[in-house]
Amino acid sequence: MGSSGDQPFDFTAAMRLVCADVCERMPDFAHIRMDHVAVSFAQARSNVLHGLQAKLTPLRFENGALITRRGSTEWTIQRVYSGEVEILYILTFYLPRFFQHSFREKLVTVFHELYHIGPRFNGDIRRMEGRYHVHSHSQHEYDEHMGELVDDYLSNSPPDEILQFLRLPFKQFLKQYGGVVGLKVPIPKMLRVTNSQDRPRLTG
Repeated sequence: MGSSGDQPFDFTAAMRLVCADVCERMPDFAHIRMDHVAVSFAQARSNVLHGLQAKLTPLRFENGALITRRGSTEWTIQRVYSGEVEILYILTFYLPRFFQHSFREKLVTVFHELYHIGPRFNGDIRRMEGRYHVHSHSQHEYDEHMGELVDDYLSNSPPDEILQFLRLPFKQFLKQYGGVVGLKVPIPKMLRVTNSQDRPRLTG
């Protein structure tokens, strides 16, 4: 994953291992197939503590649809592949802001974003009942629930070697590893569907 100063640390490869371990150990995330999730990082535009730490981007619309209608116009989204595997979600972490929080808060952020992945794993997000379909009626309660899941995960003794880098503040992280490399995935564009030939079709 990284070494002590001679090679930059592969942040997205390390985060992928964390996410895969969470999905393997925790029933709430057992539906997630990480080979269809791109783990990316981006530079935060400012160093304020309470800005965006991470973001999940779904690559399909409600119920996994490839096309959505807004007014009289149909839209689709660019499809993304890793080799032959279609990517259904992009999970982006914003550095260095993500590192400016405690170990537990970092894991809460990871769980928070993974939990947004729809239970049908069809490229759509998990939709809560009621008006506030992303975080239910209370984001505070949503985050509290994520904290409970993190505590359950840590009680199952996950391997510390894959979590150790999350325990470091950013300055200490840079001192130990020297720098960060990893996958950067641009957010796909919305595309206007202008005729029947433009309509994408499911291929599996």
